[in-house]
Amino acid sequence: MSSTELPGTRAAAAALAPTVSAVRVAEGEKLRSVPLPGLTLTVRARPGATAGLAPALYVHGLGGSSQNWSALMPMLADVVDGEAVDLPGFGDSPPPDDGNYSVTGHARAVIRLLDAGQRGPVHLFGNSLGGAVATRVAAVRPDLVRTLTLISPALPEIRVQRPAVPTGLLALPGVASLFSRLTREWTAEQRTRGVMALCYGDPARISDEAFRHAVAEMERRLELPYFWDVMTRSARGIVDAYTLGGQHGLWRQAERVLAPTQLVYGGRDQLVSYRMARRASAAFRDSRLLTLPDAGHVAMMEYPEAVAQAFRELLDECGGS
Repeated sequence: MSSTELPGTRAAAAALAPTVSAVRVAEGEKLRSVPLPGLTLTVRARPGATAGLAPALYVHGLGGSSQNWSALMPMLADVVDGEAVDLPGFGDSPPPDDGNYSVTGHARAVIRLLDAGQRGPVHLFGNSLGGAVATRVAAVRPDLVRTLTLISPALPEIRVQRPAVPTGLLALPGVASLFSRLTREWTAEQRTRGVMALCYGDPARISDEAFRHAVAEMERRLELPYFWDVMTRSARGIVDAYTLGGQHGLWRQAERVLAPTQLVYGGRDQLVSYRMARRASAAFRDSRLLTLPDAGHVAMMEYPEAVAQAFRELLDECGGS
């Protein structure tokens, strides 16, 4: 057992699906389970308003799930046939057989999903960790990506912002176990408020209904025996990706992306620095930039209208498909 795992969280044991609360499905959404070699992925679909629309795939960040896209997807249902994936071990997707939660491992899961469904090329969206994953997918499999929309992508920074340090520390051996013990008495509501204070530019924008749904999802996640192991290994995957150089470095791969790219950065983002927007604009060869001064780390949840409009403009530039 890895020193970062809590007792009973080995991937083999976690593969035995625990009895937990049901995942929320918003009106108009459908969930399906997709078995693939070595893993099973849950996909949240928001079918297009008309038949024949181009497909889109949405990839969430660390600690998130496909629900992170439920505000944005209906706003684009008239122009794309949308699906959001729960990455391995997140949302309603069980852990992968090989326990690989690296950025490359998550990218392979996305590629397998697209290849199996023959949905590519897609309009690919990614937030945070999902932005790093989407960048890697677009670089190594350009045939699968029509356009790329990255919201606060987790690309390497030399000076990491102070609020992001705990996420990096989570990757260290024993820290997840220690944090779990120290926060054992925290309620799901307290944890949810902490996450929202970190991720939102202004947590006051969150409606009471959205907060209740978020608390219910936090309660569900805490019932999963592999929750901390997945968080730990995925955090370590981000740290490893930040230190990887050469052709496999994320900035080098960003330079290889051929797809037209929409970048979205929030001025109040505590996890991905606003100052990285300029470097990202220079790295992606065919990029355009949307900056939202009051947004935090999850602009697609805080300002879905603005993100939707930016994508529509990108779509228009690309001929509407």
